[in-house]
Amino acid sequence: MPSGDNPPRTVISASWQRSLRAGIHPEVQAAPLIYDQSDIGDARSAHPLADLLPLLGHTLLQIADEAAHIMVVTDADGRVLWRDGHPGVLRRGDAIGLADGFAWSEEAVGTNGIGTALATRRPTSVYSREHLIKVLHHWSCVGSPIIDPDTGAVLGCVDISGTSATLPPATVALVGAAARLAESHLTLRMRERDERIRTRHQRRLRASGLLVTPSGRVIGGSRFLGARLTLPADGDRILMPDGESAYLESLGDAYLIMPAGFAEPRLTLTLLGTDHPYADLDGSRIPLTLRHAEILALLATHPRGLTAEQLSFLLYGDEGNPVTIRAEIHRLRAQFAGAVVAKPYRLLGNVDTDIKAVRRALTTGDLTTLTRLYQGPLLPRSESPAIRRERDELEARVRSELLTKGTPDALWSFAQTPSGHHDYEILERLTQLTPPSDHRHAIAQIRLL
Repeated sequence: MPSGDNPPRTVISASWQRSLRAGIHPEVQAAPLIYDQSDIGDARSAHPLADLLPLLGHTLLQIADEAAHIMVVTDADGRVLWRDGHPGVLRRGDAIGLADGFAWSEEAVGTNGIGTALATRRPTSVYSREHLIKVLHHWSCVGSPIIDPDTGAVLGCVDISGTSATLPPATVALVGAAARLAESHLTLRMRERDERIRTRHQRRLRASGLLVTPSGRVIGGSRFLGARLTLPADGDRILMPDGESAYLESLGDAYLIMPAGFAEPRLTLTLLGTDHPYADLDGSRIPLTLRHAEILALLATHPRGLTAEQLSFLLYGDEGNPVTIRAEIHRLRAQFAGAVVAKPYRLLGNVDTDIKAVRRALTTGDLTTLTRLYQGPLLPRSESPAIRRERDELEARVRSELLTKGTPDALWSFAQTPSGHHDYEILERLTQLTPPSDHRHAIAQIRLL
C-alpha cells in the first residue's frame, strides 16, 4: 500500500484489494498487448466514441501538451484505442504499454486512472505510489468513464496521464467535464434518434401502449415515460414494473408494449377481384403491394402461423429464399400496428378477409352475400403456387354453387366479374332461367356467340 503518514484514500485501498484479488503482482513491467496494429483500425471504427474523438481532443489536448501530459481514450474494457499529446511522454508511455492496443483495466495492470475509473464508474485520480505496480510510481493519471445515455453502460474512458508525482488540481474536473461533454453529444444524438422512432411508429402507438427502444427505454406512451424496462431475451410477454403482464411486439428499431388485456387490432383484407388489394386496420385503409397481399393472404389462411421457410416455399416453391421473406415481413410489421407478429409469423387480433366471408356465404348458402363479395378471383396477378391453388379452389366452389342453386340475380352478378364475363356455363344457365324479354337474357346470348 502507499507509504506515508496519511492512510490511503478509500478509492485507492478498494482498488488495491480488487487488483490483488485479480492476481496482479507489483513487479509487473508493462500492460499486456491486446490488439495488433492490423486489428486496432477495425476496433476504432466500430467504437461509438470514434466520432467524438475531435471533441475530446479539442477539449484536452492543448493543456495536455503544454503540461507535458498525454490524452488516452479506451474502450469499456480499458483497451487503448487512441492516444495523443506530448511527444516525450508518448515515448515513455511506449515502454510501459500506455499505447494503442494495450489493456489498462485493473485486472490487467492493477490500480490506475483508467482501470479504476472504469471500475468505479466515476472520475478518478491515481498519483505516483498509489499505483499498485512499481513501474507506474513515476506516473500520475486522471480518468473519467463515458457512459452511454441510451443503455447506461460504460462506453470507455478518457484519461490524462503524465510523468509526475501529481497533476494540477483542476485536472480531475477538466477530464470529468470532457467526459460529460461527450455524453451530452451522445444524449443529443439519442434524442434525435428517439424522435425519428416516435415519428415512424406514432400511428401504431395506442392510448394504453408504450414505445420502447431496444435498450429498454420508454420513449412513447402515457405510463413509465423515461423509465428503463428489462426486455425478455425471447418470447412476446413482459412483466411490467407494476406487476402486470404485457404483450411485446418488435418493430425492428423499437418495441411496442401493450397491456395483456388490450383491445386487439381489427384487420380486414380485401383481396378478391382487384389489382389494387388493400387492408383496413382499425379503420385506416392501407394499400398493399402484390407481395405483401400474398403474404397476408397466406397468413390469414394459416392462423397458427408460418415460418419464413414455409412462407418462402408457398410463395416461390423450391426457388424461394427465406431471407427475402424476412425482409418483406419486417416491412409489413412496420406498417401494421401489432397485427403481424413473429415466432412464427402470424396475424394477431380480429382478422377477417373477403375470402373468409365468401366461404361463410358458401357454407350458409347465402347467395346474395356470396355474389356481393365475390368480385373476381383471388389476387389475379399472383403467380404464387399457393395463391393459385387457393384462387382456383375458391372460384370452383363459387361456380359450382351458382350453377346448382344460383338465381338469375346471382348468376348475373357473377357474370360481371372478370372470370364470369365469358363463362360459358354461367351464361348458358342464365339464359335458361331468364325470359327472352329480360335484358340479361339478351346480353348472355350475345356473349355466347
